[in-house]
Amino acid sequence: MSLLEVHDLHTYFYTREGVVRAVDGVTFHLEAGETLGLVGESGCGKSVTALSLMRLLSPPAGRIVNGQIMFDGRDILAASPDELRQIRGNTMAMVFQDPMTSLNPLLTVGRQVSEALQLHLGLGRADARGRTTELLRLVGIPAAHKRLGDYPHQFSGGMRQRVMIAMAMSCSPKLILADEITTALDVTIQAQILDLVGSLARNSGTAFLLITHDLGIVAGMTQRVHVMYAGRIVEKAVTEELFARPKMPYTWGLLRSIPPLRPRGRPRLAQIEGRPPDLRSTPPGCRFQPRCQYRRKICEEREPELIPVPGGRPDHEVRCWGTQDVPGGGWLIDVDWRVATGHSRVLSQIREEAAAALPGPDTSASHDASKAGTSA
Repeated sequence: MSLLEVHDLHTYFYTREGVVRAVDGVTFHLEAGETLGLVGESGCGKSVTALSLMRLLSPPAGRIVNGQIMFDGRDILAASPDELRQIRGNTMAMVFQDPMTSLNPLLTVGRQVSEALQLHLGLGRADARGRTTELLRLVGIPAAHKRLGDYPHQFSGGMRQRVMIAMAMSCSPKLILADEITTALDVTIQAQILDLVGSLARNSGTAFLLITHDLGIVAGMTQRVHVMYAGRIVEKAVTEELFARPKMPYTWGLLRSIPPLRPRGRPRLAQIEGRPPDLRSTPPGCRFQPRCQYRRKICEEREPELIPVPGGRPDHEVRCWGTQDVPGGGWLIDVDWRVATGHSRVLSQIREEAAAALPGPDTSASHDASKAGTSA
């Protein structure tokens, strides 16, 4: 059994304007020690998926209406409030998107980090303080012993994010949900934070669910990638496979939007035309079809299933009629996305540039992807 197994998860928000189907039938798994990337535009359901795993939704508006979440052999949806308190921050932790609003401005950083140590590990005040100092030093905060009495506003944005990571790592959890942990940080601090996460994953064996809207970030950080759109997973694959042979037109759009490090001339940054659908009333058929330049009639009539790509790896699954060998479908099976989109950059180049800008744990994976991209 995998460390985390999510099956047919549906999370809805009930508002006066209608029911928002934020997560609508999501299924995935995560192995112990693995880093999985969950990517997509803002509003596609990534953060709500993570909050659902922790059962941190605010009732009655937000509800998990269907599905199953199994974590370390335990049914999260059947857990009592007391059982959830033993799981949160102990075996499963979360690093939230905005550390300034996640940290309590009225409590010192030392107290906030040591709270979980005292609650879950039963450490005394002195031992918890010593362990907190070690954690802050581990995540790269200078003079950690002198910063225990400081408040969140006395830290920079990057340092606050390091504090959040220290809190998440405090009880050596089996799984950390990292939600947009590099948002609003400059590129240098992004690289440091991601390098820190990669180091922690390698040294502690902790599994990570890395949530982001930037495929460049997951390039050197993850073993597998799931692409979300409008509450559903539309493509999933091993990271090297996704960067070498993407099949979903939405994934093509995300890859084209990655700016090159060494541009030739003054190329315009590509964008995906249109806007994501209103999750209170999604379009008929494929949810991406109103924005897809490759759509056909079948795309507007029925929604495709998430199934393996014909002739590809069995773990490379796509939700697109253009890649399915069925009557009326399959017109994108043998299409090279670079030719179809008029995009000249080689996919291996994108991955190598992203990995160089945001250092990851495994340089050999970049080499393998380069060979795969060249042969694609």
